[in-house]
Amino acid sequence: MNNNIAIVTGANNGIGFETTIGMAKAGYQVVMACRNAEKAEAAKTRILESVPDAKLDILILDLSLPESVRRFAKNFRSKYPKLDVLINNAGVLDYSGRKNLQGHELQLATNHFGHFLLTSMLLELMPDNSQSRVVSLSSIAHKSASIHFNDIHCEKANEKGAAYGQSKLACLMFGDELDRRLKKAGKKILSVSAHPGGSDSGLFDDMSRIQYHVLKLLGPFITHSNESAAKPSLHAALSQEVRGGEYYGPQGFMDLKGPVGIAVRSDYSRNREVAAKLWHVSVEYTNAQFPFDL
Repeated sequence: MNNNIAIVTGANNGIGFETTIGMAKAGYQVVMACRNAEKAEAAKTRILESVPDAKLDILILDLSLPESVRRFAKNFRSKYPKLDVLINNAGVLDYSGRKNLQGHELQLATNHFGHFLLTSMLLELMPDNSQSRVVSLSSIAHKSASIHFNDIHCEKANEKGAAYGQSKLACLMFGDELDRRLKKAGKKILSVSAHPGGSDSGLFDDMSRIQYHVLKLLGPFITHSNESAAKPSLHAALSQEVRGGEYYGPQGFMDLKGPVGIAVRSDYSRNREVAAKLWHVSVEYTNAQFPFDL
């Protein structure tokens, strides 16, 4: 796979870091799509220490900013003739109610809208075969979530985690809807989804100090290593057994850790009408233009 190219968003930290190592070991040239250049360079150095022959490149990407997504896509296109695997991994968990410069709730803007736009701009570079994959990272948090079409920024939601849950549900439903549209267009490119289970991937850092310390205390019981947490993503990206539209995650206690398999999902996440509506809303918010008349 010496000529294969992958993008991992959020590659400098946590699950993205371990996913980058896994893709490099599989022989892919990995473009590390990161927001912070200094942290990305430090991560690249660490990866090369463990995988000396890794082929790594860094391109700056802030998924919360549409102009950054468009600039990244332009830069990637200028350097690379194709893209084999896109792993939409990066995510933020932020209970502060922050918004991006467009006034969109930060978690939805970063976790879903940013990846939606990025995928739209790179999809036509992917060879039309089943080795080409778009991997969307969801979370067990999607199980209690819904899409708040009448309050998309969750400004009226009572639960603190409503916006995060919505954003990760959106990632899963996007993965499903993209797969359906690719199949309808006669394409062999696979869209699959995954979740890492429980992991201290850096998301805890955005919580309140009380929540942070509680989760750190419970960590050994509800989390596994970032290396283990990256396995569902790597399975989705690399396994020959993967089928489009599938959702992978740990099979152990409460889906928090364990061997990789087909993940448990909410009934709501299977709703095709909601997924189609979410697609159209996402196009409106991002001005995304997908190829193949998707």
